[in-house]
Parts: sequence; structure tokens; C-alpha cells
Amino acid sequence: MVEQSKGEKALQEPMLRPKGMCSPALDVVRSARVHAQGKTLVVKDRRAREKRYPVGGEGIRRAVFFPPADVWETTMKHPSARWGVLVFVDAEGRYVLQVPLAQWLPEAGVIGTARMKPLDCLSRTGLKKLVDELRIPMTVSEKPWGREVFASPGGGRYDCAGSTGQLLWHAWIRGIGIFGWFFALVFAISTGGGQGWGFLFAAVALFLLPGSDVAVRVLAWWRTRGDERLAHARVISPSPEPGAGATRRFRETAAVQILPGDVVLTNTLGEERWYALRGTHGIARLVRLTHPKTRAYLGIELRDGDGRARGLLPWRWWFAGLVGEQRWTEFVEALQLPVSEEIFRPANTTRHTENPDLWWEHHELGRDAERMSSLPGKAVRRATSGHIGKGWDEAIVIPLFSAFLLAGVFSESPMARAVGLFSAFTIAAVLGPPLLHHLSSRLVHDRHDARESA
Repeated sequence: MVEQSKGEKALQEPMLRPKGMCSPALDVVRSARVHAQGKTLVVKDRRAREKRYPVGGEGIRRAVFFPPADVWETTMKHPSARWGVLVFVDAEGRYVLQVPLAQWLPEAGVIGTARMKPLDCLSRTGLKKLVDELRIPMTVSEKPWGREVFASPGGGRYDCAGSTGQLLWHAWIRGIGIFGWFFALVFAISTGGGQGWGFLFAAVALFLLPGSDVAVRVLAWWRTRGDERLAHARVISPSPEPGAGATRRFRETAAVQILPGDVVLTNTLGEERWYALRGTHGIARLVRLTHPKTRAYLGIELRDGDGRARGLLPWRWWFAGLVGEQRWTEFVEALQLPVSEEIFRPANTTRHTENPDLWWEHHELGRDAERMSSLPGKAVRRATSGHIGKGWDEAIVIPLFSAFLLAGVFSESPMARAVGLFSAFTIAAVLGPPLLHHLSSRLVHDRHDARESA
């Protein structure tokens, strides 16, 4: 059983957990779940609101697995379906609920599509066991998930158990801002400016774009501040090898948190992945990988009950420091899982390199090991720039659109001054967050930490 905070009822495994995500979607990773409660399928969203689907009778009667389409279709058009989609169907063949597997696989962001078979993903997510728990039959469709099968055979709409982290109101506000700015500006120019109301509406509408982004970040901070779900977790922080060049961001952000029913992996980018503790789709044992010749420790695989690697901690960055042995002992004691050692065979292909971190390039979770290490500042800024805005295109275009109205700040007209102030707010909201992000990265977070030896 998994203990829940804030008076929530205990949820029973098997339980689906979302793919790993960073802020501002941490509340999705921590709250969104799909599980069974008796003969009812329950889907919880980021605000812990439940949607319940009865099983049997007029409710869900069976499940159909639609394999992924070709690489172009899944990668470019439907990336959430790159390992297929499981659809729950009622007695009349109508779709009730679709579950995109890629959105409910915690390591989806660090494992390549070709590294895993779609049916294997069913077991990794816990969906196969969940279907068995509900005691409904599951079939595999001959048609892949695509335009031909999107529509429910019986007609009507159906739900999607999604975990993308996107907020509908945020998308609506941005859309209103774009169209509002365009039409207000066209109206103002076509009427010769008038009393300036058109320019004011255009400035306010354009401010909605960066303003809504700021609102999302503030709301994310508010929802995850002092999160009780992690208040009593056993935290294992990294102990990097002396002289490895560990950064302050890595030492303060990367962690493994152990809860009564969950294991939480947090990488250097702040991305969280939640796994069940024990069970076939959860972390069930630890494997310490060794070099085939030197027998030096390379990393720790966190494997599930079926023996598949779900997480990879590089030994050099986690347990090779002066207190590394102590951290390893604490890690094993906190998890209370079986521990074994295995030789990592592909490591001998990197025997000629002097870089001790390249061994994981031949591991299926090599990207996970990279992110669970101390990343260079440039790589961190490139990976996290999307979390604080919509990209460099808006950082250039929106200030340019606001610049020609900015002169109104110095006008004697109250209307023109208001237009200029909103334009200034827009420029500050667009350029401020990425500027602070880059400055804090270069000056504080991504510099070598003086506590390396600890």
C-alpha cells in the first residue's frame, strides 16, 4: 500500500505514474495517477480530482492495445503514441478511455523509442497488471494507432488519460492574447489611432503572452511549496568523486528520495520520476555494475520485478566521494532491496577513452545516467531554457512588437503612458526570466562547487 498525504485514501498497486517532468509540471508527476479501486478504474489529475469508470455492466468490458504507427507518424505527429495506446472499450464497442503509454512511462524521456518493444512498455507502465487486476480481456489490434482508428466505432467522444503537463487555460489566454493584439492593432491603425483605446487593448493583449507564462510558474511554485508528500522522505544525496568538477546545481538538486511506497529520482535538471517501491513494474532490486577488466564500480541499476533497468546512477557521481561508502550504505538500508553485482560487458568498447563517463553511452539508459550526473552549465541552460519561456523566437519577436509602443511612457497623455507601461511590462516579463536564469546559472548554480570533497 502507498501512504498518501492530506488525508487521501491509500491507493493500491498496480498504479500508473506519469513520465518524468520538471517544473512547472511537478504537480502532475506527484499527483496524477491511474489505478483500480475494486471494479472501478480511477484516473486522478494534477489537482487530485478523480474521474471514475465502472468496469462491467454498461461500463468498461475489455481493453484493446493499438501498436504505434510508423516512425514519422509517431515521432512527428503523435509522439505520445510512440509505444502505442491502450483503449478501454464498453460492451457496444465504443471507446471509453485511451491511455497513451509514453505519457505513463516514468523513464519515457531518457530511453529511445527503438530501445523498447511496445508490448514491453505495457508491463513497464503497470498497465498489463492493471488490466489483469480489473479482470477484463485485452486484445491487440491489427491496425496501428492513427487516423483510421481515432474515431470510436460507436460514435461519440471519449476521454484521454493524459499527463502532458499543459494547462488548458494557459493555452486559451495565449490564444486570446495573440488574436486580441492583432485585431486591436489593425483597428487602431485603420482608425488613425482615435483616442488610443485600440493601442491600449493591443498592448494589454500582448502582455497576456508572457504574463500567462509567469502566472504558470508562480502557480507551480505555490502548488509544490512545502509538499507534504515528500516531507518525510529518506533523501539520498550524491557524493561525487573529488576533483570530478561537480556543480552546486547537481549537489543541491539531484537526489533519490525513498517513501513508504515510492522511489523518486530527481536529476540535475530538476526532473522527477516516481516509481513504485517493489512489484513487477516498480523498483525491486539493485545491481552494481562493474568494469569487465578492472572490476571498478561503474553504476547502479535500479531494476523492476521483471529484471529490466528503470534507472541508472553513475557510481562516480553518487558514491565515489569521501562519504560515498556511507551514502551507499544509507541507500541500501533505505530501500531494503536485494543487491547484486554484474559485469557491464559493453564497457570494454570504451577502454581507449580517458573520459570515465563514456561507458554509459552503450547502456539503454545512458541519457538517464548523463542527467543524473553533473552536467556542464551550457548543457543545463540549453535543456532548461524551455521551462522558463516559449523559446528564443518569442524572446525576440514580442519585445520588437512592444518596442514601437514603448515611447508612450514619456508622453503627457495618460492613455499613451498606459500603453507604454504595458509595453514595458511585456518586455520585462519576456526578457527578465531567461536573463535571471542565465545569470544565476553562470554565477552560482553551474559553477564548480567548493564542497566537492564532501
